[in-house]
Amino acid sequence: MHESSTLIYVHDPMCSWCWGFRPALAQLRSLLPPEVAFARLLGGLAPDSEQPMPEAMQSKLQDTWRRIQQRIPGSEFNFDFWRDCRPRRSTYPACRAVIAARQLDAQCEDAMILAIQQAYYLRAMNPSDADTLVQLASELGLDRDAFARLLRNEQVEQQLQDEIARARAIGAHSFPSLVLQTGPASYWPVGVQYTDPQGMLDTVKTLIA
Repeated sequence: MHESSTLIYVHDPMCSWCWGFRPALAQLRSLLPPEVAFARLLGGLAPDSEQPMPEAMQSKLQDTWRRIQQRIPGSEFNFDFWRDCRPRRSTYPACRAVIAARQLDAQCEDAMILAIQQAYYLRAMNPSDADTLVQLASELGLDRDAFARLLRNEQVEQQLQDEIARARAIGAHSFPSLVLQTGPASYWPVGVQYTDPQGMLDTVKTLIA
């Protein structure tokens, strides 16, 4: 057995399949053996853009939401988003928000991911907008001004680019992805199963055995 391994979760806070995967991931994490650590990497789904999302892309994403609801029982989406917001294909701001929250309070990373997901999928708010992200940070008790500065910080952008590059380097090209690291250069894909945490756990246990 490997002395210590790390299960790396590659995600984007505005990836709808990552939202659907959240319950199964939480169960998987609770079942992981103590010698398996857990880490996250931001995969960066869509670069910065001020362009309105084309109608065809909006329709495609709404179809994706419906497909997730069919495939993953209990998945919730608020379709008012498409009526009330001005969608843009731009997830890097939300990714930088996760890094900014992490830098202000290491314990706040998952809370910020969840806040972004709930804003987008349940509250019909647009996490592509800096104002939304600052509001969410404030709701979490983070310093508004410090957070807003970090959102525009070059080092935060560089950290995002580094994580995107690392995610690609370990073979994660779609989101969500799970990769088990069992050594300095040993990376093993773990198939994402949206309704079967035990299946993923079995794969992890086989890989570390």
